[in-house]
Amino acid sequence: MGDDPVLYQIRVDGHLGPTLLTAFPGFAPERQGAETVLTGLLPDAAALFGVLSEIEALGLDLLEVRRVRPPSKGDAP
Repeated sequence: MGDDPVLYQIRVDGHLGPTLLTAFPGFAPERQGAETVLTGLLPDAAALFGVLSEIEALGLDLLEVRRVRPPSKGDAP
């Protein structure tokens, strides 16, 4: 990873309620079927591993981690 934050989508099984979502500040949650997708910027690999450790500690089923290309300045919103 470089110096710029990277946008990630992290998919977990089930719907996370308000209490569980407090464990992931800075992430935007979205329900997709029976899953929750958390989308947010992380500054480095250590931050990503921290989020993954939190998912494990909470006993959540991790389904997918996807690095998403952040929009460039010239892209349309």
